[in-house]
Amino acid sequence: MPSLKDLRIRINSVKSTQKITSAMKMVAAAKLRRAQEQAEAARPYSERMARMLNSLASGTAQSAGGPALLAGTGKSDVHLIVVMTSDRGLCGGFNGSIVRGVRQRVRALRQDGKEVKLLCVGRKGRDLLRREFRSLIVDSYEDIARPTLTFGVAKQIADRILQMFEGGEIDVCTVVYNQFRSVISQVVTGEQLIPFSVEDAGEAKETVDGAGGGPQGSYEFEPDEEGILEDLLPRNLAVQIYHALLENAASEHGARMTAMDNATRNAGEMIDRLTLTYNRTRQAVITSELIEIISGAEAL
Repeated sequence: MPSLKDLRIRINSVKSTQKITSAMKMVAAAKLRRAQEQAEAARPYSERMARMLNSLASGTAQSAGGPALLAGTGKSDVHLIVVMTSDRGLCGGFNGSIVRGVRQRVRALRQDGKEVKLLCVGRKGRDLLRREFRSLIVDSYEDIARPTLTFGVAKQIADRILQMFEGGEIDVCTVVYNQFRSVISQVVTGEQLIPFSVEDAGEAKETVDGAGGGPQGSYEFEPDEEGILEDLLPRNLAVQIYHALLENAASEHGARMTAMDNATRNAGEMIDRLTLTYNRTRQAVITSELIEIISGAEAL
């Protein structure tokens, strides 16, 4: 049985840990509010951008002279997976769920005879994947959200992807991140960025003027659709990456807030158990000392 001194040290240690986890929970809650507002504000722009490009691309997807980001390279031998994780831990299963999804995707692609390359955004994903897929990692980015997450960072990542695509190093690019649903719900999402995925023609027509049903408008483009796509597709790549970064950041703060809340409550329960054990041990020691005193008095 541990001594009273050991129990006091353990209780004080757990109380110190509880203060830290409680402070981290409050910090994550404050950051979550800003990150959630940014993610929700970026969703309409990202969705509208994709819908507009889908409308433009629906008529040029099959043309021989279409933009490379739309038509692709004509093959799908080399896949680039952009893995978005956090730079810090203590956020529950946030990073683990993304890494598990990426591992499954990599193994499935390699079984199909595809070559896979990984671009890691975040230190945790790089460290976890490096154990098994060190040779597949072509580049990594760290501390991109310090001091704040900006569109310039997304543009930098998009330029790196475009450089690899234009250099013939990749055929398909997919980004894997956690989409924010709520504080306790983040969904691992894989979104294909290159080549741009065109939806059904019916859906494309429905999104031209933002409403379904009714007569569709007739549009003339200046310059033509292909010229507009040549300019917008690289911008869309940066927009979608920025949107994924914002969703991932909100998911990270939500996961960390939940994890720290659970840790704080677990620490409180542990303190209660240790305090009960301490009181029982202290009472046993007092009782034992009283018995010794009484026994010594009776022996005189």
